[in-house]
Amino acid sequence: MAAGGHVLFEDVPGVGKTTLVKALAKATGCSFKRIQCTPDLLPTDISGVSIYNHKTGEWIFQKGPVFTQVLLADEINRTSPKTQSALLEAMQEKQVTADGITFTLEEPFLVIATQNPREYEGTFPLPESQLDRFTMRLSLGYPPPESEILILKDISRDDLLDRVEQVMAPEELGKIREETGKVYIDNSLLEYVTTLSTATREHENIALGISPRGSLHLIQCARSRAYMQGRDFVLPDDIQELIAPVFGHRLILNQAVFFENIDVSSVLKEIVSRVQVPGNVGER
Repeated sequence: MAAGGHVLFEDVPGVGKTTLVKALAKATGCSFKRIQCTPDLLPTDISGVSIYNHKTGEWIFQKGPVFTQVLLADEINRTSPKTQSALLEAMQEKQVTADGITFTLEEPFLVIATQNPREYEGTFPLPESQLDRFTMRLSLGYPPPESEILILKDISRDDLLDRVEQVMAPEELGKIREETGKVYIDNSLLEYVTTLSTATREHENIALGISPRGSLHLIQCARSRAYMQGRDFVLPDDIQELIAPVFGHRLILNQAVFFENIDVSSVLKEIVSRVQVPGNVGER
């Protein structure tokens, strides 16, 4: 949220993704809406539709659920590519165009989408252009045993979100984003990120490497991590810690590597290991 990006959760059902997003919206004071993505969902079901008013003789635009601050697109890969593309303009430009009129979305605007990595029947894989607009791909995973025991003890979950208290206003989140953008990043680290991105484009096992947008997202996230840790400068550790969640979903491997048991994670680790880490990148 501090980086001003969007998140794709790739996880199995029932691990608390929806509850997490609702709690996040409530804690930050942001408005929240949810879209249940299905094969019959239309683009207008997301962006909105113009309706003719017989009394006034005018067309009135009814805003869709995208007009919110935190939008949860549940099981996004179950809706058609045409409907998926309805989110492209909103995610990148923070606006929606309908009937030749452009509507600016309220800040802060965050899209959190989910998809099940195990079920492929009846799904539409996200195209590269859509994946590239997600800043990070994350996975909650199963909770550790001690946490799951606490979940099982708390059987009455109706009031779970009622316990979440608002800790900031949306305007404060905007200030955090502004301060995050001022975190210093040395030129040597900019070259480091560029070298890592170039290595993905030239790697023999990768068919589609990292775009400049991906490099920019990595820098934004590295600045956010430094800010959250109380620093006003980025370290190589920030970049290395975030390269997998920021780069992983953007890389397309060659089909030949699937027979060699090679995955994106191992390729990224190899690239990081052979790209020289710059030194003397501390405080200005």
